[in-house]
Amino acid sequence: MKFTLSWLKKHLETEASLDEIVYALTDLGLEVEDVVNPADTLGEFTIGYVKSADKHPDADKLRVCMVETDEGEKQIICGAPNARQGIRVVVAKPGMYIPGIDTTISVGKIRGVESFGMMCSEREMQLSDEHDGIIELDSGEVGDRFVDWLAVNDPEKVDPMIDIAITPNRPDALGVRGIARDLAARGLGQMKPAPEISIAGGFTSGIDVEIDKDTLDGCPLFTGRLVRGVRNGPSPEWLQSLLKSIGLRPISALVDITNYFTYDQNRPLHVFDADKVQGNLRVHRAEGGEVITALDDKEYTLQPGMMAISDDAGVESIAGIMGGVASGCTDETVNVFVESAYWDPVTIAHTGRKLKINSDARYRFERGVDPAYTPDGLDAAVQMILDLCGGEASDKVMAGAVPDKSRSYKLDTDRVQSLVGMEIPADEQRATLRALGFELQGDQAKVPSWRPDVMGEADLVEEVARVASLTKLKGIALPRGTEGVPKPVLTRIQRREQIARRTAAALGYNECVTYSFVDQASAQLFGGGLDATRLENPISSDMSHMRPSLFPGLLQAAARNQARGEMDLALFEVGPVFHGGEPEEQELLIAGILVGHTGPKDIHGARRVHDLYDAKADIEAILSAVGAPQKMMIQRGAREWWHPGRSGRMSLGPKNILASFGELHPRVIASMDIKGPVVGFAAHLARIPEPKSKTATRPALEVQDLQSVERDFAFVVDTDVEAINIVNAAGGADKALITSVRVFDEFTGAAAEAQIGAGKKSLAVSVTLQPKTRTLTDEEIEEVSARIVAKVNKATGGVLRN
Repeated sequence: MKFTLSWLKKHLETEASLDEIVYALTDLGLEVEDVVNPADTLGEFTIGYVKSADKHPDADKLRVCMVETDEGEKQIICGAPNARQGIRVVVAKPGMYIPGIDTTISVGKIRGVESFGMMCSEREMQLSDEHDGIIELDSGEVGDRFVDWLAVNDPEKVDPMIDIAITPNRPDALGVRGIARDLAARGLGQMKPAPEISIAGGFTSGIDVEIDKDTLDGCPLFTGRLVRGVRNGPSPEWLQSLLKSIGLRPISALVDITNYFTYDQNRPLHVFDADKVQGNLRVHRAEGGEVITALDDKEYTLQPGMMAISDDAGVESIAGIMGGVASGCTDETVNVFVESAYWDPVTIAHTGRKLKINSDARYRFERGVDPAYTPDGLDAAVQMILDLCGGEASDKVMAGAVPDKSRSYKLDTDRVQSLVGMEIPADEQRATLRALGFELQGDQAKVPSWRPDVMGEADLVEEVARVASLTKLKGIALPRGTEGVPKPVLTRIQRREQIARRTAAALGYNECVTYSFVDQASAQLFGGGLDATRLENPISSDMSHMRPSLFPGLLQAAARNQARGEMDLALFEVGPVFHGGEPEEQELLIAGILVGHTGPKDIHGARRVHDLYDAKADIEAILSAVGAPQKMMIQRGAREWWHPGRSGRMSLGPKNILASFGELHPRVIASMDIKGPVVGFAAHLARIPEPKSKTATRPALEVQDLQSVERDFAFVVDTDVEAINIVNAAGGADKALITSVRVFDEFTGAAAEAQIGAGKKSLAVSVTLQPKTRTLTDEEIEEVSARIVAKVNKATGGVLRN
């Protein structure tokens, strides 16, 4: 919405400066997007006096002028036909920027004669298109600023233009008068009363209007007047200047008047050439297929249900959006029919979008204009037509009735404090609402017809607070519920999620954030894809189910990266997965994948393909960081999407599975279009038990002053015996003394079978004994060793290797 300061002052009596007005508009919610002030670019130009103007010695059309300026007498070469002795001119000095020619002038030679400045025309200063000669002033003193002279003698040429952004809920601010009303309520001036207009019709209109019954919901009111004997020529200079200042091109007096009221009062109008209208006008719904050539010279085909204005010959106007060429006004127009109607915003919006027409009328009608001003806006426009174009007006034609939009809400002056947190006296609140056009009757506030956005008691509070200025709102800290240090805000799961995310990132993984929706085929690969997790209204066909695992999103991200040449990847995600449609069937997981190699190629050959032990080490680090117990069972039996021989589970007992790790099944990798093996991990963060100690401090470091003892054992076992069983059995022989059991050798194959027997293998473990109170004797060490051998034999059938 654009307007000028002088235009605003037609409605607002104010002494406020431009800066004060601009600040107040933004503070009121009418955000100022741009201010174009001609005075900013013309501030350095001064008035000069031409003392002499002699012919240039080497050019017939140039004059060597001696000009008196505020810096003394200067020689200026000028080619303007009106450059002569004894005139006051506008002088630009070297180093000044000339906006009209986009040039910064400097001292130069013209045909061998130096010129120390420039005498300007109006076009060179962007004051008008006049460039036949330089500016001649009839008053002013040498050295005075030209912009000050304009402010006194021709203020329209230095009139600042303000451009504000209008939110969809404030259609009243699409008129200059509505903007002035807000500023007056803020206290930046007084609203000027609207002129009372009464037009006595001199004859009965020859054009009548009818609204179809099925169209009354879209056009409840249509008013018009016939004006005969008009002279449609150029509009007066003041009107043209107003329209030019906001970027509109003056066309003719009749068209310019309708544009003026569109911006001045937010009242779009349309003027028909009455001599081109055949019969009466009818407002109706289109049947579909009607064709009209609009005023933008484009042809439009109406769809069923769109509103149109037709005469006996056919459609003459797209209702509320744009008129037609067939009944448009020209310079030869003598008789006109002026239309002022109220159109349903939703219908206008639908029609405008379908036809792809953007017009000032559509922009305003689809946001909502003042229905009560419809007949008054007609009279105001007709009166201006009579003043500027002459003619005689008919009686008013009216079809329908002004729609009743009246409503009132209770004004509770105490709610400003509870809703906004501002203390505003009750009398000031009432004065604010009255200034905005509300009618107060007791504690009831009647909403003005031009404010469709006010729909409740809270909106009254908002209006009061907006005018009072929300910048006065002081921040007040919320009271503490308890004394002392506040308790942590994050829950246990939130803290674990944060720690797990940071740990994974520290291990070199890149975090992914993927959709919680996957396609059914991907969900079925990971135990999902059931009807319980199917979406009723999916975003797309490949997002039809809630994800049962984080792996589908991670693998899809890996595939996209591989398609773009990134083959070595470390990705992780923390997020919810869904095992059903109920809230309790959702849980929080962290999952990560490793694809490709451990690093780039190097001369040392350290590069290798990721294996399951990389994933195992990473998930152990993450579980340790979030507080999982150090000792966990490592078991087989991971789900079907894991490789059956290269995966495992970490658990606290047979049922409490904390995590799974290993290589993903080749069938899954092929289905997700991944190149190469993928290893990964997934952990259930909510299943980790709370630590027994709630303190955040670390326990004291226990330093043993007694030397530990290491003993190595080589057990002969069946080839299908797992090493973990030997480790667990040996560690359970004496939990007080044994601190670690580590496998360091495996002897298998044909050579092993030749030495220790068919179907056998040898596993060697190193057991560390740490005494606490005294050094162990040989007998005690032998006793522990015997228990280790017995435990392993009982658990696995293994015997010591000879």
